[in-house]
Amino acid sequence: MMSESLATVSYIGATILFILSLGGLSNPETSRRGNLYGMLGMTIAVLATVFGPRVTMAGLPWIIGAMVVGGSIGLYAARKVQMTQMPELVALMHSLVGLAACLVGFANYIDPMASMHLSSAEKAIHEIEVYIGILIGAVTFSGSLIAFGKLAGKIGGKPLLLPGRHFLNLIGLLVVIAFGYVFLQAESIDAGMFALTVMTVIALLFGIHMVMAIGGADMPVVVSMLNSYSGWAAAATGFMLNNDLLIVTGALVGSSGAILSYIMCRAMNRNFLSVIAGGFGSGGGTPAKKGDDQPAGEVVPISAAETAELLASAKNVIIVPGYGMAVAQAQHTVNEITQFLREKGVNVRFGIHPVAGRMPGHMNVLLAEAKVPYDIVMEMDEINADFPDTDVSIVIGANDIVNPAAQEEPGSPIAGMPVLEVWKAKTSIVMKRSMASGYAGVDNPLFYKENNRMLFGDAKKMLDEVLVALKA
Repeated sequence: MMSESLATVSYIGATILFILSLGGLSNPETSRRGNLYGMLGMTIAVLATVFGPRVTMAGLPWIIGAMVVGGSIGLYAARKVQMTQMPELVALMHSLVGLAACLVGFANYIDPMASMHLSSAEKAIHEIEVYIGILIGAVTFSGSLIAFGKLAGKIGGKPLLLPGRHFLNLIGLLVVIAFGYVFLQAESIDAGMFALTVMTVIALLFGIHMVMAIGGADMPVVVSMLNSYSGWAAAATGFMLNNDLLIVTGALVGSSGAILSYIMCRAMNRNFLSVIAGGFGSGGGTPAKKGDDQPAGEVVPISAAETAELLASAKNVIIVPGYGMAVAQAQHTVNEITQFLREKGVNVRFGIHPVAGRMPGHMNVLLAEAKVPYDIVMEMDEINADFPDTDVSIVIGANDIVNPAAQEEPGSPIAGMPVLEVWKAKTSIVMKRSMASGYAGVDNPLFYKENNRMLFGDAKKMLDEVLVALKA
């Protein structure tokens, strides 16, 4: 077994690797290295914990057995889950972190050894750690399960806005605080368990209510928000177990998730409290219609052959991918078209909106998987000014992130949200299966602009036809 000092050194090394991992994951070009650092750090952390001084030989087989089961499930998920299912998988993983925090909290409270040698003040602090850890874990668990259901399409994206929902949340908070006082004053484990159970039920209901009230348009923010919650749940677990590495790692995940949530909110011109309050975005899938305040015009369809002609004669092309590309698994065909055009001297680049897809970085990962060069994948702020000098902008399965209503209609639900200004290109082409609105359920006047063309059909099928026409 490992000595205490060696375990501490291992934890420090793992912490450094986790920090390097976060740094590497901030850039697509260094993301592989960042992942490698993360895996190496986690391996060191697990080995230092399993073979550390706190694990007895009697408990070792149980731990190894649990690792085999968990590792097998993780390996199966990694091999079977499609890239389009990654957002809901991430949400499901967050729920497991919350569940673990709850279980550890209850186990730690009923374990007489956990607080046997603590003074009264230390015991009170320990019980606060347990209470807060279970609270955060329960909210994360139930909220993540609802997010999983929404992202997987098992629960509608339309927000559930209960009458007086903020008042209900306030009452729940006051009850949690009151039972927190009861818990700290409990003179027996049974009384403490009753207070913990009541708080846990309220926290579970709050997590459900909170995410159910958030509309489909805000789901990228929800994913990063739950990522932050899972980090703080892990940090709370670290305090309960007196594990420095878990505290540091949880704090890293929690703070990075909070920063990412802030970035996502800025990208959508939303503030974090308005996201939590909910209400933005519906289930989508309703036909987009021209309102009286939308630009006049007719929808002009285009064929795959005509699209190929426009691309072949263009000098500058910007491709904007969206969730539709992910669903159709068209990223590899997109890369083939990109390579063909670049070989012909066409300047092809990609414009990525921060909230494209169902989670932050979703489109970047898909394009990297298809071997699209990193240097032509640009963020929205880097490429938006170039649309007026672009011959063809082609939108593949995106909707809300290219909606001019954000700039042109002050009364629109997405008014003020930064969008990719694809309509400023000489010709814009939108690839969609139908005229349905996007995930936010907001109409899109882009479809009716004079310089816009609609290429209807499955993205993979239509892009295959475009590629054939280009090569012909």
